[in-house]
Amino acid sequence: MGGIQISDFGVTKDGDNIKKYTLSNANGMMIEIINYGGIVTSLTAPDRNGNYEDVVLGFANKENYFNANTSFYGAIIGRYANRIADGKFTLNGKEFYVNKNNGENNLHGGDGGFHTKVWTAEPSENSQTLKLSYTSKDGDEGFPAEVLVNVFYTLTDENALEIQYEATADQDTIINLSQHSYFNLSGDFNEKITDHELQLNATQFIPIDHRSIPLGNLENVENTPFDFRVSKQLGRDIDNDHEQLKIAQGYDHCMVPEGEGLRFIGELYHPKSGRNMEVITDQVGVQLYTGNFLDAQSEGKSGGKNHPRTGICLETQHFPDSPNRKNFPSVVLKAGEKYSTKTIYKFTDK
Repeated sequence: MGGIQISDFGVTKDGDNIKKYTLSNANGMMIEIINYGGIVTSLTAPDRNGNYEDVVLGFANKENYFNANTSFYGAIIGRYANRIADGKFTLNGKEFYVNKNNGENNLHGGDGGFHTKVWTAEPSENSQTLKLSYTSKDGDEGFPAEVLVNVFYTLTDENALEIQYEATADQDTIINLSQHSYFNLSGDFNEKITDHELQLNATQFIPIDHRSIPLGNLENVENTPFDFRVSKQLGRDIDNDHEQLKIAQGYDHCMVPEGEGLRFIGELYHPKSGRNMEVITDQVGVQLYTGNFLDAQSEGKSGGKNHPRTGICLETQHFPDSPNRKNFPSVVLKAGEKYSTKTIYKFTDK
């Protein structure tokens, strides 16, 4: 039997009582989500022998989700996932200045982005769906318009985590929502993800400068370390002498999947356990991030520190710095229109 259980999780420094929502399906798969940042604190998946283990990085100390989550573990990202150059953009002829929290850039919505907000949670009575809602006020972190955001987490009996994002605004604004879970399909978060194999249906990626801001062009993956069209081990090329890998100290680039609409864009596989994760999305990009900057300061759930390259993010999203790039797909949400996008992480075994 599947369903949703609710329990106390902790209290923030502002005195907010945070709840944990545990969704389970008919197979015994479980996901734990807190209404602080919409953070996924645990997600179990079966290996080839049917053994379920947690496959997302997080903290041993619950309070770290409130006070030390500078790496955005498991969180809903907004208003704008990825970077906005120089913390500014122009919309309808007016310049807006947003929080600079990544050098001179805005990253993942700023210091007070959606990953730090207390969301309103509405568990579904008859299914395995959790609805999270948040109203972002006009001027929040410098972004224009009041925006109502709804995020639906659904755990299906096909061992898929479905994430539906929706938003409306009372004025024109920009928006780019994503989910920032770090996956390690081994179930041992002390192990690096360099032994995982990745396949992505992406013929292009977005090269970046030393600030991790797009150079403005799309580059073909052919004959580069960014070619994942055929599945390969992450560690095979990650330390290659390619300039782009040296800039990011590994992979931290927006890949451009082929096709449009809701489609399969690739999969992550851990040969030792047999765990496999398919990625299905309607988004134009997916940020491939191999946890290069995990700071190893906090204790992880496996007992050791969360060291660099112990988790991989596959953040489905629009392109970075799109508000400043007319040649990139638009991220403008018009007043009264509806933003809607869906991503699915489906777990199988091989």
